[in-house]
Amino acid sequence: MTVLPICITGEPVLHRVAEPVRAFDEELQSLVADMFETMEAAPGVGLAAPQIGLAKRLFVYDWTDEEGVRTRGVAANPELWISPPPVGVADDDEEEGCLSIPGERFALKRAERAILRAQDEHGEHYELEARGWLARILQHEYDHLDGILYADRLDAFGTKGVAKAIKRNRWGVPGNSWLPGEDDLEG
Repeated sequence: MTVLPICITGEPVLHRVAEPVRAFDEELQSLVADMFETMEAAPGVGLAAPQIGLAKRLFVYDWTDEEGVRTRGVAANPELWISPPPVGVADDDEEEGCLSIPGERFALKRAERAILRAQDEHGEHYELEARGWLARILQHEYDHLDGILYADRLDAFGTKGVAKAIKRNRWGVPGNSWLPGEDDLEG
C-alpha cells in the first residue's frame, strides 16, 4: 500500500464533476487500499478520488461513533439522499475540515440524515442509512465527486475566513499538494 499526495484547493480535478467507475478490478482494489492508507495517514475520516488527483466517482470513509460503532466502507458511483438541512446559523460543534484545505475548520450546516446507495470495490451494491457525523462525512465526500468543496457551502463569515487562508497559503492555483506523514499539514 502507498500513501498518496492529496491535492489542495485550486487543483482543477477538485473543481469538476468526476466520471463513473467502470472497472471493478484488481487495479481499483489496489487504489482503494491506497486511499484508506492515505486517509489514515492524514488523518481523516473520508477521502474522495478527486482529492488524490483522480476524476472518479469513488470515496472511502471510516468513522467510529461515540458508542464505539465503526462504519468503514467504499462508495463507488454513489447516490446520496439527504434530509432537509436544519435552518439557522452553524455553531462550533458543526465545524468541518477538509484534507484539501488542510489545517482549516469552519462551521457548516449539513443534513442530519442521509441514505447512501453505492457499490463497493468489488462492484457489489449496498445501501447505508446514516445520522449525525456519519451523514456529514458522506455529504462531504459526495460533494467532492461533484466538484464541490465544503468551502463552497460556507456562509459569508466562513467564506471570508477560508478566502484568507487560501491567500495566506498561496493555494487556489494548480500544482499544490501535500503528502500525509511527510508534510506538516492536516485537515
